[in-house]
Amino acid sequence: MNRNFLAAWNLLLSTFSFIGMARTMPHLIHNLFNMTLQQNVCQEAADDWGSFSTGLWVQLFIYSKPFELIDTYFIVARKRPLIFLHWYHHVTVLLFCWHSYAFEAATGLFFVAMNYSVHAIMYGYYCLMALRMKPKWINPVYITMAQITQMIVGISVCLASYYYKKNHTGTCSVTDDNLIAGAVMYGSYAFLFIKFALDRFLPKSMRFGTGMEKTPKAKKIE
Repeated sequence: MNRNFLAAWNLLLSTFSFIGMARTMPHLIHNLFNMTLQQNVCQEAADDWGSFSTGLWVQLFIYSKPFELIDTYFIVARKRPLIFLHWYHHVTVLLFCWHSYAFEAATGLFFVAMNYSVHAIMYGYYCLMALRMKPKWINPVYITMAQITQMIVGISVCLASYYYKKNHTGTCSVTDDNLIAGAVMYGSYAFLFIKFALDRFLPKSMRFGTGMEKTPKAKKIE
């Protein structure tokens, strides 16, 4: 496969994600500094970020998820191992995003802004890798740590929203099944990404137990 074509695809996704981050992250930061945590995780999307430019880029985020499955094609076409974490992550994210958007989950802006931010850097890194232009000072462990942090924040947001929904008066604009699915999904991601990080980055001398003694080759994870 032509590496330039792979690089162009990753550059497209990185650029798209950078723009999406620029249109959603400032809104999230503004909310965090000017609203209570309960408002951040419970307020109806239509009354806050569900319209104007932020709403547009949330919508584009949802529509972009099926296109990210093209990543799987590149892995298969290049005859690379298709690990469980890759296809499980892509399929469940697609389903969860569509469910959250259909039911206008109040927590949606957190997930969108975080994912845009991580993908902006991650796909840029993959572009440089495809072009064989990655600077030596760029360590992939930082990207994996950003992914793990994203999962931990995702779990926390779901738990906070569930707490306010069950223990405080007033409404919380997110369904129980969405919160449970989100917590389970992010929890499983956290476990899988942490295992991936240990398998890939932890020195052999520091490993324990069985099944972690062999360092796998670098794999593309989204």
